[in-house]
Amino acid sequence: MRRDVFQAIADPTRREIINLIAYQPLTLNTIAENFKISRPAISQQIKILMECGLIEVNQRGRERYCEAKLNELRDVADWVEQYRKHWAERFDLMDDLLEELKTDDKKQDKKKKHNKKKKHKK
Repeated sequence: MRRDVFQAIADPTRREIINLIAYQPLTLNTIAENFKISRPAISQQIKILMECGLIEVNQRGRERYCEAKLNELRDVADWVEQYRKHWAERFDLMDDLLEELKTDDKKQDKKKKHNKKKKHKK
């Protein structure tokens, strides 16, 4: 069964495994030492990450090393980007509105001060 990258990053343990091996390959045992779950549970998470194309396991002598293959995360980045653009536009509009409200408040304050001065002069 081919899984997709969104399934891979849905689980916090799998995200942490990706973080651990993002910059250097690690052995399965080294990865497992970072978690409070069983070695078979880690192996299951590794298997899912492999099925999603996010890691590759290579045999080196007696050890099996997990290496990150993060190109698949581009799908996630592309998907998130469309929403980032949307929200950036919305926040820009909100910034404009807040600036307009600040300007209006300052005008109101000046007008009130001016009116108070007029009353005192009479």
